[in-house]
Amino acid sequence: MSRPVSTYRVQLTPDFGFAQVGEIAGYLRDLGVSHVYLSPILQATPGSLHGYDVTEHSRIREEFGGAKGFREMAELLAAQDLGIVLDIVPNHMNTMNAPFWSVLAEGPASPYARWFDIDWDGGKVALPVLGDDVEPVVDGDVLRYHEHVFPHPGHYRLVDWRQGPGYRRFFDVSSLIGLRVEDPEVLFATHEVIFWLLDEGLVDGLRVDHPDGLADPRGYLERLRARSGGVWTVVEKILIGEERLPEDWACEGTTGYEVLNRINGLFVDPAGEAPLVELFTRLTGQPAGFRPVMAEAKREVIELFFGAEIRRLARAADCDPAAVAELLRAMPVYRAYVAPGEPPPPEAVEIVERAAAECSPAVRPFVQQVLYGPADVITRFQQTCGPIMAKGVEDTALYRWFPLSCLNEVGGDPDLFGVPVAEFHAFCRDMRPHTMTTLSTHDTKRSEDVRARLSVLSELPGEWAQAVSEWSAAVSFDPQLDYLAWQNLMAAWPISGERFAEYLLKAAREAKTSISWIEPDPGYEQRLRDFAGAAVKLPVGEFTERVDAFAMANSLGAKLVQLMMPGVPDVYQGNEMTDFSLVDPDNRRPVTFGRSPMSRWDAAKLAVTTQALRLRRRLDPAAPYTPILADGEAAEHAIAFARGDDPPRVVAVATRLPVRLARRAQAEEVRAGESSSAAREMCLGWGGTTLTLPAGTWRELLTGGLYTGRIPLAHLLARYPVALLERHDL
Repeated sequence: MSRPVSTYRVQLTPDFGFAQVGEIAGYLRDLGVSHVYLSPILQATPGSLHGYDVTEHSRIREEFGGAKGFREMAELLAAQDLGIVLDIVPNHMNTMNAPFWSVLAEGPASPYARWFDIDWDGGKVALPVLGDDVEPVVDGDVLRYHEHVFPHPGHYRLVDWRQGPGYRRFFDVSSLIGLRVEDPEVLFATHEVIFWLLDEGLVDGLRVDHPDGLADPRGYLERLRARSGGVWTVVEKILIGEERLPEDWACEGTTGYEVLNRINGLFVDPAGEAPLVELFTRLTGQPAGFRPVMAEAKREVIELFFGAEIRRLARAADCDPAAVAELLRAMPVYRAYVAPGEPPPPEAVEIVERAAAECSPAVRPFVQQVLYGPADVITRFQQTCGPIMAKGVEDTALYRWFPLSCLNEVGGDPDLFGVPVAEFHAFCRDMRPHTMTTLSTHDTKRSEDVRARLSVLSELPGEWAQAVSEWSAAVSFDPQLDYLAWQNLMAAWPISGERFAEYLLKAAREAKTSISWIEPDPGYEQRLRDFAGAAVKLPVGEFTERVDAFAMANSLGAKLVQLMMPGVPDVYQGNEMTDFSLVDPDNRRPVTFGRSPMSRWDAAKLAVTTQALRLRRRLDPAAPYTPILADGEAAEHAIAFARGDDPPRVVAVATRLPVRLARRAQAEEVRAGESSSAAREMCLGWGGTTLTLPAGTWRELLTGGLYTGRIPLAHLLARYPVALLERHDL
């Protein structure tokens, strides 16, 4: 068993299975990663492109190559010194599975009844499938309703598809039923394949999907750690603001969204906030602050999707459902970490009480139950916070409030413009050494390079407003959507009309202001497609070309920081070079591995990624992190740090806020009657600013240059806006 140093996320599909992963083993080894990080591998719904809809826990997915294919892939990867990390899904599975069929047929007497978190009503479970006046038809020993098939007779009740089901589910997805892995029998039955792969030494790490949905994530992780032999484990835990992962969770850390948002903030100019918010509110009519939009979105999704969950929780607490909904709406995080039978942690009390302070006095009895009440109330409240945050914020509010949409990420704060360098350094010094870091995932709203382009707008608000005004005068559609459309069209350029339309359709459905997933409008959707087709014909790419020299600096800087800061860096498939993807399924498009760089940006990003990943193999993941401060008039434009003991072994340097840096030089060149490229202007903008390296001789790995002592940043960053240095005199 080897602990990952870095990972490369691969999205398995029926067209890209284990054999195809084996074929790219040499490429990934040359790239420098230590482990291949696979999307879920267990048997799932036929044709599933993501694998989170598991149907059978005892089999490796046949569409990928089955157990035999997995072993063959593992051998090919091992031959290239590559290990495997698995993405596992303990919270839920697809409802079309043999155990749940048994439960529907036999009810609480089924041997599988303990598998699922079911709200039995008179010995029956509600199934939300009815959608018209067609009557279900008995066909032998089954009941058929359109494409749905159920045992006949059974212990279930068919209800309207808009109602919540009689079981805990994943968010609002009724086809994904919650599992009770707090039961040891259920845990081992649903993890048997995972455990034998670990026992045979074929897997070195685990990524745990959606731990907030579990009844007892702390207990689950303890049991997982004990059974796995202490394998490296990270959890998909969304942390908000200053929230930190509980110290008593038996894992190395998170999958890195809190890191992503802080890196992103390094490259956003706070000075852009006022003009961009003014532009946004003028174009959309939305409030100038995010909080009221978020509160309204959470209220709406509770009413739309979570009535069954609210009622079940209210019954358990013997409280008014309105009070339950009010407190859940005010909760600012995905979980408050209260464990039944234990005194609630002070942090949890503070979070719940802070939420209650925004509510009416009617919530007070429920607050006491949530913090000090029976186990069922405490647990179910914890399990309900996450879905409401996810659907209310991620999948609604972030599609309504978007002055600068690179800030609209999972766990992010769209009204927090910029992260100071000192704050970032402090965050890094406190990080867990083996937590995962990331910039792009299958769940990000935009890829890292799309965000790099958008970050530039914080430095060009005036020019951006003028461009949007010109495009809007030529083509307009929906004030609630158009400004989001222009941001993403510019940042994902070039993009086909079809891809752009599919993105806008999803954005409009998630926003729920004109259409939604449950309330379509064919006329609106056709007009949206017409708008997308017309918009991609405008000269938006001319603005993207103006942005790209600066976006490249942001992209390379973010990549270098992520790959060299504390933690285990993950590279999402294809992002070793430029990738201009939008939200899923766009970011799950097939990737051409090993392709040649198509641009200067491509070549530079591949060089940065490769050199940094290879260097990480030579660096202890727990190596100390030491900030290095630049000295001079442009010092705020640099972020630099060293890794390693005294003396350190590695120094990373990145450029930030490149437009303002370039304008420093432009002012001088205008006076001199000269002009130059953006890249040269950025370099000249450093003026006399310097960086003092730790003692010793240092080789810059991107250019091969040797440096020592105090160096002008204009010299160090003359070729690239980043530098990666390794001690040359060890």
